[in-house]
Amino acid sequence: MRVSLFPLFLLLLPLLEIAGFVIVGREVGALATVGLVMLSTIVGSLLLRHQGFGVMARVRAEMDAGRDPSRQLAHGAMIVLAAILLIIPGFITDIFAILLLLPPVRDLAWRLLKSRIVMATSFRSGFSARGRDKVIDLDDSDYSRDDYKRGPDHNSPWRRLKDD
Repeated sequence: MRVSLFPLFLLLLPLLEIAGFVIVGREVGALATVGLVMLSTIVGSLLLRHQGFGVMARVRAEMDAGRDPSRQLAHGAMIVLAAILLIIPGFITDIFAILLLLPPVRDLAWRLLKSRIVMATSFRSGFSARGRDKVIDLDDSDYSRDDYKRGPDHNSPWRRLKDD
């Protein structure tokens, strides 16, 4: 039976964060401590907003180039996790967030985790143009609910598509 330390860590994290507040507050003062916590929350929010769009652009560029976008997706997920950790009040979560923002740390984490991640999709060489020449554009006059009652229309563009 494998015992996970994650639930224990979740129980201890708030206590460790409170201890961090006390230690930092003793060194720099209460007002500066609150300011640091608010600053990290603002930075995390801005990072979350900015990186969301950047990750999608990098994933799209990888797919357009015909490469596997999983590394970019993983890096994007780690950056989003770092932003969320910055939003959570506390200095220990901020330290983990800053570590996740460093590209060498993200590369190391990706190398350690990629063997445990299963892709639930097949990756082909990016977006393909398959099926674009077989698009059927119907107007309102081409389709109505009454068509079901009459039976199949042998002149339908759908029939022509199957015969090609």
